[in-house]
Amino acid sequence: MVTSEGYAFKPSPYSSHSLLVEALPAEGLGRRVLDVGCASGYLSAIFAGRGYQVTGLGRPGGWGRHFPESVERVEADLEQGLPALDGAFAYVVCADILEHLREPAHLLRQLWTVLEPEGRLVASLPNSGNLYFRLNILLGRFPQDDKGLFDRTHLHFYTWKGWRDLLAQGGFQVESVRSTGIPVGLAWPRWESSLVVRGLEALSYGLARIWRKLFAYQFVVVCRPEALP
Repeated sequence: MVTSEGYAFKPSPYSSHSLLVEALPAEGLGRRVLDVGCASGYLSAIFAGRGYQVTGLGRPGGWGRHFPESVERVEADLEQGLPALDGAFAYVVCADILEHLREPAHLLRQLWTVLEPEGRLVASLPNSGNLYFRLNILLGRFPQDDKGLFDRTHLHFYTWKGWRDLLAQGGFQVESVRSTGIPVGLAWPRWESSLVVRGLEALSYGLARIWRKLFAYQFVVVCRPEALP
């Protein structure tokens, strides 16, 4: 199974990670969260620290050395489907994982079955309709990068309509969507905290809010379960 172990927490207020954290109530009150493709547990640790009871799904041997002790670990090859899980979850979080799977609709339908009736799916989804992506294709380029929109481990490249249709195939209706801007600081980490980079990220985020389909780098969605198709 391909997961997002190469990714680390991005603390920028415009990042998908910040928006994912904001999508859940600030106080967990013991509610259960399933973090799918949890990598080193950077998001799981934040949710656990807010009072959620968190279960992290990760590939065998892919936990890293500093996985949070406050999070339950469950090994799973998501290409083979969900493992046996006890009980239902108030929130299922899919951060940068669905685009890495051969059959994401199949996994979504399985996640539907472990979500509480009033529960929510929260996911971050890359936008292949982003201007940067379009310009590369227009110029006849298709980079093979380690991260980002052209991550070499991505198996699917969806625009907003494609993601919405995929979620519907899995039994989910989009309830809300927020957009992230291009993470300029990741391209120039040396100047990540500079006023110029922070200004460019704020501008990119503002454009993404105005014209989501063209300028969003990622979509962060909150979805409610509907009847399975």
